[in-house]
Amino acid sequence: MEVKSVEELYQISNHLRQLVITMLENAGSGHSAGSLGMADVFTALYFNILKHNPKKPHWKDRDRVILSNGHICPILYASLAHSGYFEEKELLTFRKINSRLQGHPHYQSVPGVENTSGSLGQGLSQAIGIALSLRLNGKNNQVYALLSDGEHQEGQTWEGYLFANAQKLANLTVLIDRNNIQIDGLVENLVPLNDLKRKIAEFGWQVLEIDGHNMEQIIAACQQAESNQVGPTAIICQTIPGKGVDFMESLPAWHGKPPDEKQAQLALKQLRSLNNKITCHQLS
Repeated sequence: MEVKSVEELYQISNHLRQLVITMLENAGSGHSAGSLGMADVFTALYFNILKHNPKKPHWKDRDRVILSNGHICPILYASLAHSGYFEEKELLTFRKINSRLQGHPHYQSVPGVENTSGSLGQGLSQAIGIALSLRLNGKNNQVYALLSDGEHQEGQTWEGYLFANAQKLANLTVLIDRNNIQIDGLVENLVPLNDLKRKIAEFGWQVLEIDGHNMEQIIAACQQAESNQVGPTAIICQTIPGKGVDFMESLPAWHGKPPDEKQAQLALKQLRSLNNKITCHQLS
């Protein structure tokens, strides 16, 4: 993929947010907050960081993206479509009967989907298996695992951290959506994670903490992770759920809620006004 400039990357992330809003309103269901909040991270991955080829989705030297918190698949699907894995108009089939784009992704449902996810807490284990397999086969492909902060309340996640460090999986990078909300409310009011950076570091990982909406920081952190040949890296991305839509931002109520027609129109108006250079064609 052609590496984009930072300005271009922000234009793409805005476009992807608009696609997400359109998908969710059309489906009448789905998860708004996390999908919008992780748009900048997905943009940096698919349009700057990853080694991948949408025309050859099974290219053996591609990097892998493993989405553990599968409910934010709208931003994954939007990223894949805009990258060229399939046509953007298919996004309008999201969550429809017999669509390839269901509410949680499943392996190879569409080109570019590398794992099946739904039940939280399993994605890190999947990513570890892939990273270990690649290393055993002498490959230097990078594996990027996308995790939510809420699923760090799952024991399997911490078992994964322990095992990955024991195996010194330097080809594994975890990107954590630290948006501080989950379906029942605020993460720290339910099962507090407190100092998540310190906790993961205690498991022997290199841990970086960044602004998940700052393209330069996202790219630099992933580059630092790839250059670390000692072991795995976790990047804690501080994000705002619902980013870009003021009536959604930081509200747990939007975790699993789509906009209605009126809300979608307002959301799209806000997103289009963020930068008058940014345009988004209508899906049809």
